[in-house]
Amino acid sequence: MRLSAENAGQLPGDVSRPGYDRGQPVGIVHFGIGAFHRAHQAAFTDACMEGGEPGWMIAGVSMRSAAVAEQLNPQDGLYTLTVRSAGESRTRLVGSVAQVLVAGSDREEIVACLASPDCHVASFTVTEKGYCRKPDGSLDLAKAKDGFYPILSDALVMRRDAGLPGLSLLSCDNLSGNGKQLRRLMLEWIDDNAADLRDWFLGNCTTPDSMVDRIVPASSGADLDGLEQRIGMRDEGAVFTEAFTQWVIEDDFAGLRPSWEDHGVQIVSDVAPFETAKLRMLNGAHSLLAYAGQDRGHTFVHEAIADDQLRHLVQRLMIEEAAPTIAAGDGQDLEAYAGDLVARFENPALNHRLAQIAMDGSQKIGQRWLETLTIQQQRGNSCEAILTAIAHWLNHISGDAREVEDPQADALREVWQRAGHDGIVQAIFGTGGPLQSDWTPSQSDMAYINAKLQSLR
Repeated sequence: MRLSAENAGQLPGDVSRPGYDRGQPVGIVHFGIGAFHRAHQAAFTDACMEGGEPGWMIAGVSMRSAAVAEQLNPQDGLYTLTVRSAGESRTRLVGSVAQVLVAGSDREEIVACLASPDCHVASFTVTEKGYCRKPDGSLDLAKAKDGFYPILSDALVMRRDAGLPGLSLLSCDNLSGNGKQLRRLMLEWIDDNAADLRDWFLGNCTTPDSMVDRIVPASSGADLDGLEQRIGMRDEGAVFTEAFTQWVIEDDFAGLRPSWEDHGVQIVSDVAPFETAKLRMLNGAHSLLAYAGQDRGHTFVHEAIADDQLRHLVQRLMIEEAAPTIAAGDGQDLEAYAGDLVARFENPALNHRLAQIAMDGSQKIGQRWLETLTIQQQRGNSCEAILTAIAHWLNHISGDAREVEDPQADALREVWQRAGHDGIVQAIFGTGGPLQSDWTPSQSDMAYINAKLQSLR
C-alpha cells in the first residue's frame, strides 16, 4: 500500500502526523527539493504550521529530473522523516510539501506560484553547480538559461507589474556568503536579460545569507523496505537523517516569513562565523573522508572515521589547520564543535556513503580546503592533512580509481592525461588552472602531494 493523504490515518501510533490543514496556500517555492530540503527546511516549516502558523505550504521544484515528483506527487506531497541514532529511530509524517513541479514541463505553473500574492519566500538547495558559475565566479549566462534564473526573473517581473511586494530569496547551499553570491549572480542575469527589473529587484527583494547543517544520506532500497515493514505502507519519498540539525539565517527578509526561530532556527545579524566553521571544518573533513576513505577501501563515513589514520587526519584538519583561520562568533567553541563533528561522523545508523559526498568535488574544495590553505600559507604554515586530502582528490579525478561524478570530470581527466603525475598539481591549481585560487602550491607542497599520489598509484 502506497502512502497517501487518504490512508495516512492508518499509520501506526508511533509515527507522529501533522494536525494542520494541508489545503493552505503555498507561501514558499523551493528550488531543488531533494532529500536534504525534506529533512531540513521542510521539516522546520512543518513544525511552524503544526504550531498554528498557517500559509506556509511549499511548492517544490525539481530543476531537471522528475524523480522526486514521481516519489511525492502520488503521495499527495507526504513523506516520512526518520531520525536515526544508535539503537533508536523516530519517524514523523511531514505535511509541508504541497506538490513537486518539474522545471521543464511545469514552468508556467512554477512562475505562477512565485508570482502569487500568497508567496513570500523562494528558497534554494540546488548544490554549488546549480548557480551556474564560471571558474572566476561570474555567471555563466549560457548555462544559467537552463537554471532557475529565467524562471525567477519572469516571476519577479510579474510581481512588479502587479504591484506586489518582492520576495526573500533564501539560498541554503554550501556557498560562502550564499545570499550575497545569489544577489550578485541574479543581478548579472537581470542586467543581461531584464535590465528594467534591476532597480525594483534592489529595492524590493532580499537575499539573506544562511548556513544549514544536517547529515542526510541518500535513502537506499533497504531503508525503504525496512520502513515499509515497520509502518505498513510504502513511502517512496522517505528520508533518513541524524538527530542534529542547525539553520542559521541572516535577519534580512523582504516581507513575511515563518517563525522558524520558534523551532530552533537561529536568526542572527552575521552568519559568516557559523558558515565558515561549517565549510572549513565539517565539509572540509567530510571531503577528506570521502576521497581518502574510498582509497582505503571504506564505503561509509562511520567506517572511515573508525580508521585511526583517517581519524588523525580529520582531527588535524579541523583543530590545527581550519579552526585557527576562523574568527569565532559569540558563543562559538570551535574545539568543542570539532568534537561534536567526530561524534556525528561515528553514528553507525546513518550509513552516509562516501561516494555521495565525493560528488562534484571541483565545485566544493575551493571553500572547503583552498581558503584554509591560503590563510595558513600567508602565515607561513603548511597543512599536511589538507595536502593529503588533495592527493586523494587528484587520484579520484584521474578516473582510474572509480567513476567520477563531477561537472568538470572530462576536463579534469584531460588535464591529468596532459600534465601527468609530475605536473598535475601545478596544472590544476596553478595560474590558468581550473581550480586556481589565492593559494599557490609551493615546491614543498607539490613535493608532498606528489609523494602521497605516488603511494596511491
